[in-house]
Amino acid sequence: MNENRHEQIIPPEVLAKVQTKIEEIREILTPYIIALTPEERQKIPKMGEKSLEFVEKAYEFAGKNANLVPPYLDMEEFGADFNEAHGLWTFHNAIRQLEEGIDDTEMTAGSEAYQAALVFYKSVKMAAAQDVPGAKAVYEELRTRFPGSKRKTSKTETEAAAEASKK
Repeated sequence: MNENRHEQIIPPEVLAKVQTKIEEIREILTPYIIALTPEERQKIPKMGEKSLEFVEKAYEFAGKNANLVPPYLDMEEFGADFNEAHGLWTFHNAIRQLEEGIDDTEMTAGSEAYQAALVFYKSVKMAAAQDVPGAKAVYEELRTRFPGSKRKTSKTETEAAAEASKK
C-alpha cells in the first residue's frame, strides 16, 4: 500500500457547518441564478480569463468614446452585465480553488480506502481458499460487489426470464 496522506478526519460538526453555509449561499443567490440547458451552454460565447480583459477594455473605451457606441448597444445593460460577470468571476475562482482542494482530498481519501479494501479482499480470498471459517461467505459477498465484475446469472435464471418475457 502507498503512503497514507489522508490522516485527518473532518469532524462531523465541521461538515455540518459547511453544509449549512453552502445552503445559505444557495438561498442567497437563488433569485439571481440562471440555469442554462446543455445546448445553451454550448451555443453561447463564453468570457474566459483572456476575454475578460478584452471585455473590460471594450467597456472602458465605450464609456470614454460615446461617438463610437452604436445606438443599438445599451451601455447601461453592457455595464450591468460586465459588472455582474466581473464580480461573479472573483467568487467563481475562489470556489474553484476550494472545489479543487475538496476534490483532491476526496480523491486521496477514496483512493486510500479503496487500496485498504483491496488488501482486505485479497486476504479474505486467500483465507477462503484455505477454508478459514467464515471467509468464504465474506469473499463471495465481496466478489459480487468487486468493481468491474458482473453478478453471475445462471443459464436457468436467464432462460426463465426470457420465457417470462414471451408470455
